[in-house]
Amino acid sequence: MSLLLLAGLGACDKQSASPEQANAQGSGEVPAMSGEATGPAASGSGEEAFNHKIDRSKAGTPAPDFTFLDPQGGETTLGDVGGRPMLVNLWATWCAPCVAEMPALDTIAATYGPKGLAVFTISQDTQGAKAIAPFFAKHKLPNLKGWADPENQFGFHYGTGVLPTTVLYDAQGKEMLRVIGAMDWTGEEARKLLDAALAS
Repeated sequence: MSLLLLAGLGACDKQSASPEQANAQGSGEVPAMSGEATGPAASGSGEEAFNHKIDRSKAGTPAPDFTFLDPQGGETTLGDVGGRPMLVNLWATWCAPCVAEMPALDTIAATYGPKGLAVFTISQDTQGAKAIAPFFAKHKLPNLKGWADPENQFGFHYGTGVLPTTVLYDAQGKEMLRVIGAMDWTGEEARKLLDAALAS
């Protein structure tokens, strides 16, 4: 139990959104970008900004076939990429560790995308594009796209209760592992995991 508690430190509790998110859910309004996640996890540098655990207990599980929204508002599924390894990152604009992790994920998309890795940063913001479009307009993340899962299907399916949660799939669409919490995706540990996915 204490291990789970430690794993959650530095990560966002997905069950309880920020006050801005909660207010937006009730009113239908999108929180102002001034309410975007900030603080130590978002502004920290080095290892103190990241805290995660790796879970391999679901290895071999097929990727879910949920429909979610592409950056243009159309519907897509993970299966639409067909035959490529995938990194599926669940995040939200109100989650400070998620925001801290995004530049590293952008670097991964730039480096590993041309080698065949599909990178999905799927927002769990209930406002969908209304929340994430301003985020992407504000932040320089040229290699990431604003995918959205406003119904939180992925969050309920993975069931970690923590954002960010990232799941790595092999080229056959089978789960290899999940990273619960924010990880330094430019570090040696991540490089080994991503190389293994590309080799699948």
